[in-house]
Amino acid sequence: MDSDINYQDGPVFSRIEESPTEDDEPVHSPSRMQNEYERIGGRSGSSSLQTLIHLLKGNIGTGLLGLPLAVKNAGLVMGPLSLFVMGIIAVHCMNILVKCAHHLSDKLGKPFLTYGEAVEYGMENVSWLRNYSHWGRRVVNLFLIITQLGFCCVYFVFLSDNVKQVVEAANGTTMNCNTNQTAVIVPSYDSRLYMLFILPFIILLVFTRNLKFLAPFSFVANLVMSASLILIYYFCLTHIPNPVDLPKVGRAVDYPLFFGTAIFAFEGIGVVLPLENKMQKPKKFSLVLYLGMGIVTMLYISLGTIGYITFGDHIKGSITLNLPDCWMYQIVKLLYSFGIYITYALQFYVPAEILIPLAVERVDPRWELLVDLSIRVGLVIFTCDGKYTILSKVFTHPSKSVNSGAPITSMDTGV
Repeated sequence: MDSDINYQDGPVFSRIEESPTEDDEPVHSPSRMQNEYERIGGRSGSSSLQTLIHLLKGNIGTGLLGLPLAVKNAGLVMGPLSLFVMGIIAVHCMNILVKCAHHLSDKLGKPFLTYGEAVEYGMENVSWLRNYSHWGRRVVNLFLIITQLGFCCVYFVFLSDNVKQVVEAANGTTMNCNTNQTAVIVPSYDSRLYMLFILPFIILLVFTRNLKFLAPFSFVANLVMSASLILIYYFCLTHIPNPVDLPKVGRAVDYPLFFGTAIFAFEGIGVVLPLENKMQKPKKFSLVLYLGMGIVTMLYISLGTIGYITFGDHIKGSITLNLPDCWMYQIVKLLYSFGIYITYALQFYVPAEILIPLAVERVDPRWELLVDLSIRVGLVIFTCDGKYTILSKVFTHPSKSVNSGAPITSMDTGV
């Protein structure tokens, strides 16, 4: 595979974000600082609308579909209120992150800072932490790797669950969607075999080392995911039972399950600085952030609440698994799965571009491509095998056996 990547120039992730180097010349003039800062976006940068779209895409994934179950665990009133509070806290933390990056960028005369550099330079301003500042950068990079690979693990579960249900319900699927009856599953193969079937396609996807080649597929993925969400909302709004008799506050022992799912849904923190750094007018990012995260929070609250009201105690780990047995909603599952499939490459990109350059710089140039591809294959297998190990325990549990016909969901596997 041809690539324009030069490993000797450092990590691609850093270069794409125009990461500063230690050799950058300090800028002492305030006006020059501002010009240098604005230069990164410039006329070729993203507009406010484009940044808003990317911000929405970064926060809308599999976590959104699991929020109805999260609301069930917290309660019909406590769940939405908790999501609202978490949304406010998330936006506040994102805004603090951007302001800190601005302050340190202006102080150091650098165009912008990555996450690790923001922590490193921030710790250098504290006398007793200055000697450990490089560890701050390493810890942040480690957390980014763990977080992003964790998302990839969940994507494997989501893809296998939804494809499994569509295949096993194919014989009973009809054209009649005027029913609230979920597809009747005819057990065949367990989810682990579907993961193994999907594995080669994921590997081929991550072999695309330049994300610009994925741009057309990402655009299509955004369209199909939007269409899928519209159809999910339509079904829920047209099948709300009357009266609604659901607990307003859930059990305290179930609240940690709500919290874990909700935290996972707010997964867009990783895109904040890269998006802000690429704006034509980055000083307007705060407005874009408030607007975008306001939309995301309202989307989370509405789908979580409406989904729980519609399906009640029968809600599953992903609301797509509750959709009726008709071809329109089976296609919805496949369309959303395609969007998640493409999103896997975007989430995978961050840990890959942190780890791969560290490895290839230690080998002979003629082995760089082989080492690059080998690491990508290994990471993908790791994200698949991690869920494989967990699912192997789940399938030995009598209440979650394949013969029971109950689909294994991301919440069933402890995600």
